[in-house]
Amino acid sequence: MSAPDYLKKILTARVYDVARESELTFARRLSARLANQIHLKREDNQAVFSFKLRGAYNRMANLSAEERQRGVITASAGNHAQGVALAASRLGLHAVIAMPVTTPQVKVDAVRTHGGANVEIALFGDSYSDAYEHALTIQARRGLTFVHPFNDPDVIAGQGTVAMEILRQLQGPIDAIFVPIGGGGLMAGMSVYIKALRPEIKVIGVQTEDSCAMAQSLKAGERVTLTDVGLFSDGTAVKLVGDETFRICREHVDEVVLVDTDALCAAIKDIFQETRSLVEPAGALAVAGIKAYVEREQVQGRTFVAVTSGANMNFDRMRFVAERAEVGEEGEAVFAVTIPEERGSFKRFCELVGERSVTEFSYRIADAQKAHLFVGVQTRKRDEDAVIAATFEKHGFATLDLTHDELSKQHIRYMVGGRSPLAHDELLYRFEFPERPGALMRFLSSMAPNWNISLFHYRNQGADYSNILVGIQVPENEQSAFEQFLKTLGYAYWNESNNPVYSLFL
Repeated sequence: MSAPDYLKKILTARVYDVARESELTFARRLSARLANQIHLKREDNQAVFSFKLRGAYNRMANLSAEERQRGVITASAGNHAQGVALAASRLGLHAVIAMPVTTPQVKVDAVRTHGGANVEIALFGDSYSDAYEHALTIQARRGLTFVHPFNDPDVIAGQGTVAMEILRQLQGPIDAIFVPIGGGGLMAGMSVYIKALRPEIKVIGVQTEDSCAMAQSLKAGERVTLTDVGLFSDGTAVKLVGDETFRICREHVDEVVLVDTDALCAAIKDIFQETRSLVEPAGALAVAGIKAYVEREQVQGRTFVAVTSGANMNFDRMRFVAERAEVGEEGEAVFAVTIPEERGSFKRFCELVGERSVTEFSYRIADAQKAHLFVGVQTRKRDEDAVIAATFEKHGFATLDLTHDELSKQHIRYMVGGRSPLAHDELLYRFEFPERPGALMRFLSSMAPNWNISLFHYRNQGADYSNILVGIQVPENEQSAFEQFLKTLGYAYWNESNNPVYSLFL
């Protein structure tokens, strides 16, 4: 389909039976801090708390009478599912909705609320891609019409109405519009509209580093399938983008910015401070992207728009967000410090910390000559962690800067202890588990009976996934069998056996 055809479809899209023209809010605090004009397109304020109802309703409103009679099916990480559920209820047709088992409960409950008796829910797999394959199986068996969450012209056109509203609401100069990308439906619809009417505006996508299928595909010049996707930003956890969304994005998107989990948490905090609204991780991607772009380009006085795409946040996840937001803003620095085990050394170190607020302080004697400290301190500006570490080193305290070390942030700060003489042949691995019934037992039951667990630390992240640190005693002659076990397990994992903080504290 050509760009003019999409422009016509966007202009005539049937979205306002269920959607509203969302606000374009000027972010005063963020604008002052970044020295640029930042506007938030508040799609988190829609009836289903995301933009997804636009595309879903537009697709379903254009079904034939026969297709409506048979009913529809879709696969979704949650927000598109709510849009389909609401559309099914409004249009009076039956919808089957396949969602990953890892979908936050708040989204599953919302689907039931919006769809009522018109909706049938099927939970399957750990990601959108798993649920999608399951939905195709059901579709073939029952003859339902598939309502794709992103790779469909009517869905793309429905999402494109977000861009139509922005250009109407902000008619002055706009330097760039930042858009979150999962499968690419929102970005495809918005970019084709923006480039048709205002080609001078940069259209910049934002993805997480661990779920960047579109970024990798655009770089490769062809669609790339990810082996695994990060689960924190569940709304954009897509292993393979659509062929149509990829085609459009390849023609119209200027670039894709990647951000990490800490930056995403900091952006959630920014939006809360600005609006007193709690967006979900995917809903904060665009703001995180603007911050990363401004820091990279060192620009001032520009006008940027961020689409806050959704607000279906599990409340339990907020403890993790609050914890990591300070690190994402680099408002906290974390260190491992070795001090001599002698009179007065601990006091001398505390004097170096000075008037900085201490966020974490754990002490563990190592031997008769030295002791190890795990220290977190609040910082006032970016990159101050390097200055603090240099100060410690200058005064004779060996220091490791752990501010960007995932093992330390997720686990070590909660379990400073010491190495056991019994922990011979120990390997240290960090795993990411989907939070679902039986996941932990599946891991344990897969292990050989002679592989002993010598260390274990479990961290729930708020009903979507958990982080687990495991020490496993594997004899040297069984290393190859253990490596094969890791490959067949099906969970994301990282070998932390050579991480220096492991030898210091564990």
